[in-house]
Amino acid sequence: MTQTRTETLQLTDGSELRCTVAEPDTAVRGGLVLLHQARGVTDAIRDVAASLAQEGWLTIAPHLYHRDGDDQVHDPEDAESILDQVSRLSADSVLADTDAAFVWLAQQGVESDRMGVVGFGIGGSVALFVATSRSLGAAVTVAGAGIVSALSPNLPPLVEVAGELTCPWLGIYSEQYAMIPREDVEKLRDAASSAKVATDVVVYSGPIDPHAEDPRAAAETWQRILNWFDSHLR
Repeated sequence: MTQTRTETLQLTDGSELRCTVAEPDTAVRGGLVLLHQARGVTDAIRDVAASLAQEGWLTIAPHLYHRDGDDQVHDPEDAESILDQVSRLSADSVLADTDAAFVWLAQQGVESDRMGVVGFGIGGSVALFVATSRSLGAAVTVAGAGIVSALSPNLPPLVEVAGELTCPWLGIYSEQYAMIPREDVEKLRDAASSAKVATDVVVYSGPIDPHAEDPRAAAETWQRILNWFDSHLR
């Protein structure tokens, strides 16, 4: 299994950004910024980073909660604590963090058209927002909420910005997730379809996490992610 490590990047405001990095053992196909779920940087996200690296993608996962000195929420089972942490995210903070991650990829020799962003949960929401604000090669969202009502006071609802996507975007959702109603997903599909790039939204009836207990569902989600980047980052 490919190993991960932690890198510390300097931000323009003088603060330090911790990132989890995974490097391919073979030739690098491109670079991906991986954005974590609401609980923060967990072993599951580290496993995803390592798995992407095994597929040839140089992967960097910025720790979006670093401004509070945390890599993950203190009590991952406390919903109120998670919501409080998510509410502190802002457009400026997530763009500063992802910009630094993209600069790091460029310093490793990755061309901008071979860079992508992929996120899970709140990271999926941030991935879509970043893909409307920066020029990238491709983006993938897995179960990103904040579609009609914003994730935080300082981030826009996704339906308001999806039409501004700058790169091919894939959204993967599940009917099992009550906090993301199917009607919201359809509104996002319509909004994204107005963008001048390729977009696709897939809705499953079962789990979609790459580490889901249902191995078939996990494998299908994973393959869609890989296929999207294979198709658009070349």
